[in-house]
Amino acid sequence: MATNFEMFGAAHFAILSAVLLLAAALAFVQRRFAPAGKGVRLGLAAILLLDTLWWDGFLAWHHQLTFPDHLPIELCDITLYLTVVALITLRPAIFDLVYYFALAGTTMALLTPDLWERFPSLGTVQFFVAHGLVVAAVLFLAWSRLARPRRGSVWRAMLGLNAWAAIDGAMDWAYGTNYMYLRSKPVNASLLVLFGAWPWYIVVTEGVALALFLLLYVPYWRADLRGRA
Repeated sequence: MATNFEMFGAAHFAILSAVLLLAAALAFVQRRFAPAGKGVRLGLAAILLLDTLWWDGFLAWHHQLTFPDHLPIELCDITLYLTVVALITLRPAIFDLVYYFALAGTTMALLTPDLWERFPSLGTVQFFVAHGLVVAAVLFLAWSRLARPRRGSVWRAMLGLNAWAAIDGAMDWAYGTNYMYLRSKPVNASLLVLFGAWPWYIVVTEGVALALFLLLYVPYWRADLRGRA
């Protein structure tokens, strides 16, 4: 469905800039005022969780959160909940996943948003708030050095990605849904339009995901190599 939102227009650039500025500001607070770091983490986790619970409740109240088509089981939904866990626990195994899922997946959703309403509406604002906070939270954890992806995390993230794709794919096969766009491409602009017809765009997407994951690991690669010496 077409919307009035201009991709990479002024509003879009403002949103993307706000995400980066928020992440940088939170990382600065953490590194400059370390005792406040736990409050920042837990506060951000609470905002993310309460925001998504409120939104899901709003959709349920208005009969828009329905089985099987409209469930919070997209990769971005799972990434959000994992980000909340990462913020609260700082568990390396969780961050190994959300670092790649958020910066390669959720970021892509921010860059090429598949909006279903005119902007700014409650739904489109909520889309950017939820996705933007996830990306900002993961960047905050990385930039403040509270968490980092470990050696071998690229392959663990690829395994996790494909495991979740298998779950969503089973839903799509059983109920004719289109979670993770495994059955058809989004209507609005997306990189998937460059990747050929079904099912080839899924194969190409797998390769692109691996390439992006590897690029995201590059900043930590040299440090891990030195650790082996």
